Amino acid sequence: MIKKKTILALEQALALPYATQRFVQLGWRVIRIESPPTTKNKRSGDPNRYIGEDTGVDDLHAYFIAPNTGKEAITLNLKKEEGKDLLKSLIKELKVDIFLCNTLPKRYKQLGIDFDTLKEANPDLIWCGISAFGPDYPDGAGYDPALQAYSGYMHLTGEPDGDPMLGGLPIIDLKAGDEAFSQVLLALLEQNSTMEKETSCGKEIFISMAQCAASWLITALPQIQFVNDESDLFTRSGNEHRSFIPCNCYPSKDGHVYLAIGNDLQWDKLTKIEGFEHLNKPERISNQGRDNDKENIYADIRVGLQNYTTNEFIDICKDLNLAVSPVNTTTDVAKLDFVRNNMMKTQLPSGKTIPLFPAPVSTDYLTEVDFTLSSPPRLGEHNNLIYKEIGYSDLQIKELKIHEII
Repeated sequence: MIKKKTILALEQALALPYATQRFVQLGWRVIRIESPPTTKNKRSGDPNRYIGEDTGVDDLHAYFIAPNTGKEAITLNLKKEEGKDLLKSLIKELKVDIFLCNTLPKRYKQLGIDFDTLKEANPDLIWCGISAFGPDYPDGAGYDPALQAYSGYMHLTGEPDGDPMLGGLPIIDLKAGDEAFSQVLLALLEQNSTMEKETSCGKEIFISMAQCAASWLITALPQIQFVNDESDLFTRSGNEHRSFIPCNCYPSKDGHVYLAIGNDLQWDKLTKIEGFEHLNKPERISNQGRDNDKENIYADIRVGLQNYTTNEFIDICKDLNLAVSPVNTTTDVAKLDFVRNNMMKTQLPSGKTIPLFPAPVSTDYLTEVDFTLSSPPRLGEHNNLIYKEIGYSDLQIKELKIHEII
């Protein structure tokens, strides 16, 4: 079993804050580092602090809230040598196990946050950096939307005769965050297995968001090897499944349903539903036959669904073990039992407790705290607490602030 760890994260935006939020859900200590306010820039730190709806606190706007609950926050100016030295002291005195960052690779050495520098403070340090393209492209900047375009996702998303489209969520940010989370856990397992040796066993991990995105093209990239013409490759297909017919979204009397038919037996069951008998034609028995006639099939299903509300059709399909779903809004999803029962909560500085999002897995720690995490921290909220923890006095902390070190 891995003991609870202490994490320092020079983080902003979403990919890394999401990764470290996964560690919060394990009950680990996560301290985020941000740049301090200066006379020229009072709104410093993570730009996401100032994005989204106003919560009544200037540096805690709505977009910042969910990924940053349960964390502590300090400020540190890594452009100054004193700040770089202070970072090493934090790692040493707090016994930091893991350091993470999501800045451009070309800035690692400039800011004194590269693995070789920080392992001087802890030879067993696990170091992880998320960037758009990894250290081979140190200048490569990128955000989720641009990377969706770069990695082929937009080419594959949207209507066949329409423009390329972004996905509805920042999926590359989230994929990279999950990858950082899993790779750090793997490094810790490897470290535990070698700790009996007297040699140090720190590790350097690079996460390329673009490579993470490309790894999810498991149904698209291999197809290049199996088609005779590039025009046969997967491209935008709207709501239909590219291989299984008639998986698609259809209007009901009062909304929409997504119907997923995955094999010939399920197709046969569908054709026996009252009002759907007209779908039953010999040439449609196989998936290939249905693919050849898919536009007519889609139209026939729309005719059948004119007689049913969403819930009526879903109830019939459930009895037949057919996969069908309403097209839920996010408000609908928030009301689902498995979401409500695993929903994490936090209390805003105003005192209001709000639900956030469910944990992917209900951890022992979340159960212990009744799924309630502390409010996301204000910029530098824990400066006094943490710098005192490593031996600084009130006077010394005041001096650090005066000289814009913290």
